[in-house]
Amino acid sequence: MKAQVGDSTPETRIAREKPTSIVDVRSVSKRFGDVEALVDVSLQVEKGETVCIIGPSGSGKSTLLRCINHLEGQDSGEIYVNGHMIGWRRTGAGLVADKDASIARQRQEVGMVFQRFNLFQHMTALENVMSGPRRVRRVSAGQAREAAQTLLARVGLADKADQYPITLSGGQQQRVAIARALAMKPAVMLFDEPTSALDPETIGEVLDVMRELARDGMTMLVATHELRFAREVSDRMVMMDHGRIVEVGPPGRFFSNECSPRTRAFISKLI
Repeated sequence: MKAQVGDSTPETRIAREKPTSIVDVRSVSKRFGDVEALVDVSLQVEKGETVCIIGPSGSGKSTLLRCINHLEGQDSGEIYVNGHMIGWRRTGAGLVADKDASIARQRQEVGMVFQRFNLFQHMTALENVMSGPRRVRRVSAGQAREAAQTLLARVGLADKADQYPITLSGGQQQRVAIARALAMKPAVMLFDEPTSALDPETIGEVLDVMRELARDGMTMLVATHELRFAREVSDRMVMMDHGRIVEVGPPGRFFSNECSPRTRAFISKLI
């Protein structure tokens, strides 16, 4: 990202307003070669809110989540999580890339669950959940173990603590991944199509855990094709297409004739 924004521009004045949302995405764009993955995307997520992002494959859902966690750096725009700018810092000359150590600290605010479970195969379920607090937060082994056992119980896997990922079903592995993300006590949880790699029989057990998190007030941003889940759980839904946000609104709008023709056409293919 180039530091092109000067101090006197309206864009800079807007950007300097203190963020009040847990997630505040401001005019973010991202290209991969000739492909515009994100085009001037702005979105705010409030504390305790569940926001579900829908849209066809390649619409920008995953790229947006990866930029929020700074797994991808945006080309322009700004992203704040819990009041902190992610990946960049402001200087007199504009925005410059932040230091790796600062980015690592910022990522502690964000829990992310991927399509694939990304568990450490040489670690048990319990060790996977303990790994972040032990390595990053320097929590004692005893405290990390106790917290990990509590989280595994929360996702219904207390009896699987000593098992390795290879012995677990896809749904069980994804629930371990959720517990591992929660172990870092993030301000927001990002879910990138968390059920897309699962068998139909195990999708429900993962969605049930996510429903419980929503009821408990966890701030969540979920990219999903599970429209029933989005309708039941989300406070707001977001429709994306070709890297742009088509519309944002309550679930009722998305499942009525009030939604845009593009949203209606997409939903009709999945219902």
